[in-house]
Amino acid sequence: MSKQAAPLALLDLTADVACCPSLAQRRVPAETAAALAPAFKALGDPVRLQLMSMIASAEGGEACVCDLTPAFDLTGPTISHHLKTLREAGLVDAERRGTWVYYRARPAILRRLAALLTIEPAPAP
Repeated sequence: MSKQAAPLALLDLTADVACCPSLAQRRVPAETAAALAPAFKALGDPVRLQLMSMIASAEGGEACVCDLTPAFDLTGPTISHHLKTLREAGLVDAERRGTWVYYRARPAILRRLAALLTIEPAPAP
C-alpha cells in the first residue's frame, strides 16, 4: 500500500484564473497547499525541472520525447518516469503521434505556481 495520499481536487488546476494571493501576502489555505504541493514536489527534482524548462520553452509550444531524451545521460525508461511524474502532477499534457509522444506545458498551473511565489516589491517611501 502506498503512503501517498490521493491528490485533492479542491482547486481546478486547469482553470486560467488567479489561484490565491502570494504566500507573502497571506497564509496559504490547507486545501490550496494540498492541491499545489504535488506540482512543486515534481519540480523539486533537477531532471524534471530541466525537462519542464525544455518543454515550456520549446519552439511551437511542444517537445517530442525524441528530442528530450538525448539531452540527458539517463536511460529512456528513466526519462519516461520523470515525464510521467510531470504529467501526473498536472504540469504537462502528452499526446501520442505514431511512435513518439509530444509534451506541452500547462500554462494555467504554471501561472498559479508563479503567482503563489511572487513577492511584490515594497512601495517606495
